[in-house]
Amino acid sequence: MPVRASRLSTRSAFAPGTAADSEQIQRELSDIKLLVNQVLQASPLSRGAACSGAGLMPEALFSHYLKLLESQVSRDIADEIIGAVRDELTPGELEDADIVRSSVLRRLAGLIPVDESAALPVPRADGRPIVIALVGPTGVGKTTTIAKLAAAYKLRHGRSVGLITSDTYRIAAVDQLRTYASIIGLPLKVVLTPEEMAGAIGELAEHDIILIDTAGRSQHNADRLEELATFLGAARPDQTHLVLSSASSEAVMLRTAQAFAPTRPDHVILTQLDEAVNFGVLVSVARKVSLTLSYVTTGQEVPDHIEAGRPDRIARLLVEGNLGK
Repeated sequence: MPVRASRLSTRSAFAPGTAADSEQIQRELSDIKLLVNQVLQASPLSRGAACSGAGLMPEALFSHYLKLLESQVSRDIADEIIGAVRDELTPGELEDADIVRSSVLRRLAGLIPVDESAALPVPRADGRPIVIALVGPTGVGKTTTIAKLAAAYKLRHGRSVGLITSDTYRIAAVDQLRTYASIIGLPLKVVLTPEEMAGAIGELAEHDIILIDTAGRSQHNADRLEELATFLGAARPDQTHLVLSSASSEAVMLRTAQAFAPTRPDHVILTQLDEAVNFGVLVSVARKVSLTLSYVTTGQEVPDHIEAGRPDRIARLLVEGNLGK
């Protein structure tokens, strides 16, 4: 007989004072779990693999399903993953927590599009520099990310790097990038117009990589976004990375991606993973923005807190809930 919702009480204080209180809470939690499990049996998740006993979802699989939902993975994606795992594994394998975990991680990782070549661009055959531009709203960490990329390309990979900034609306941003450029030993060009952008590209043509820091733009300001697109048209970047903060909500990140579509980004960088409230939105966003993940950042330190975007890394963040490598 289905569990009736009326049996599930709510309390204004969660402070059991006796053994009887603790037992009551445990019974209510069991009722909630059973109710959710019964609801799941009527959902698309129950297609395919049959389970033994009463037909309820195996404990290991159910635990991972709840973990996905707790991590704010959207319901449709969680259903898709768990349904695929149920269809893939045998009844015996579904009882093995390690096997279920591996299968869930693999399915999660498969939903995140990446381009490994974006993390370390291959030098062009014609000797021209690879031009990489970062775009995005204010406050997502574009300038710091530019500095991290510049330091990594030069110090770790031995590439010669030139910097350009068109973010003249914030003097502090120019000063910040100039400080980074001085420390790392890189040339920096400050441009005010699209014509100056094209000239700066030419002046830095002897370098392997040119990184462009652009002014942060509100996703609600269409005129400023058009102006930004004009600067990018003059730069003709080989790669344009949309920078999104992992601390933002899924709705904000998706609206931002839509607003910045005129700048024609082809990759996405997810910053501030250390400030993310949950990691589930990363899967939804990476899948829905139709851009390949290039990098993630995990803190403010230059150049250490940046790494190439790896689907297995994001999947583990969701399942394990921490930034441990």
